[in-house]
Amino acid sequence: MTRRGFRVPRDGSGLFEAVSHGRGSPEMPGRFSLAQIDQIKRTVSCTPEVMVKVTGGGTKRGAVAAHFGYISRRGALEIETDEGEFIGYPEQQRQLLDEWHLELTSGQYRQKQGGRARRPTKLVHNIVLAMPAPTPADKVLAAARKFAREKFAQHRYAMVLHTDQKHPHVHLVVKAENELGRRLHIDKQRLREWREDFARLMREQGVAANATPRAIRGENKKFPQEKMFKAQRYGTSMALHDRVIGIANQLSSSRTIVDPVRDRLLETRKSLALAWMKAAEVLDAQGEIILAGDVRYFSASATCPH
Repeated sequence: MTRRGFRVPRDGSGLFEAVSHGRGSPEMPGRFSLAQIDQIKRTVSCTPEVMVKVTGGGTKRGAVAAHFGYISRRGALEIETDEGEFIGYPEQQRQLLDEWHLELTSGQYRQKQGGRARRPTKLVHNIVLAMPAPTPADKVLAAARKFAREKFAQHRYAMVLHTDQKHPHVHLVVKAENELGRRLHIDKQRLREWREDFARLMREQGVAANATPRAIRGENKKFPQEKMFKAQRYGTSMALHDRVIGIANQLSSSRTIVDPVRDRLLETRKSLALAWMKAAEVLDAQGEIILAGDVRYFSASATCPH
C-alpha cells in the first residue's frame, strides 16, 4: 500500500482574506462578512496575537527522547499524553516512546536515490502554542488541549505547559505518522489556519485573541532565524559585528549609509495603508461608520504600539 501525506481537515474558511494581500494591489470585496468584520475589529484594536510555531522535529528516537527531556525539564514537569495520562520520570517517557513505535515509521530506512542521500524522515513535529502575558496559563493549556484533540485525533501526541517565561506556552509533540501510515503535512498555509483556530479556542476560554499575518499589522519580522538566535544566545554570532563594520566602511568612504531594505519597507507600508483605506470605504458602505473611522486611524500608522 502506498503511504501518502495528508492535510488535516480545515474547519471553516480563513478570516480577513480581503486585506491579506496588502503587499500588492489590494482587492476588496463589495461587502465584508460578519466574521471578517470581527477580525478587523480585533486587528485595529490591537488584540493580543497568538503564536503557533513549528520548532523542528526529531528524525531519530534519541532526538525525540532528548526533546521530551527538555520540555519536561528532566522530569520536573509532567508530560500530558493524548490519553489524558500524566508521566514524569524518564522511565515513563521511554515507555511512552515504546508505545509510539517510532521505529515503524515509514521512510526512515530509505536508501539513497539517484546517487543522493534522501532527507531524513521526521518522526515527530515539535509545535509551540503561546499567548503573550498576562494571559492565564490555565486558559492557554485548556485551549491547547482542545486544539490537539481537534487537529491530531488520529495521531499520538503529548504536551507540557511552561510558565517559567513571561508568556505562557505549551510544547506539543505530535507523531508525524498516524496509525494508518498517513503523514501529517505542515506548510505556511496550514500554520496560518492553525493560528486562526488557536485564537478561536482562546476566545472560547474568554481570552481576547487574534491571528493575523504580521505584515497586515505593519510589523516587521521580530525574531531572528533559529540558527542565528542560538548563535546570539551563546555569543558566537558575528552578524552584529559584520553589520557595524559595514556601516563604518560606508561612512568612511561616502559619509552615507545605503539601506536597500528601507525602500522596500516604505513601499510595503504604502500598499498596506492603501489596503486599509479601501477596507474603510467598504465598511462605510455597509454602515459600519465607527469601525471605518477606527480603520482609518489605524491605517495612519498601520502598526500596534508595543
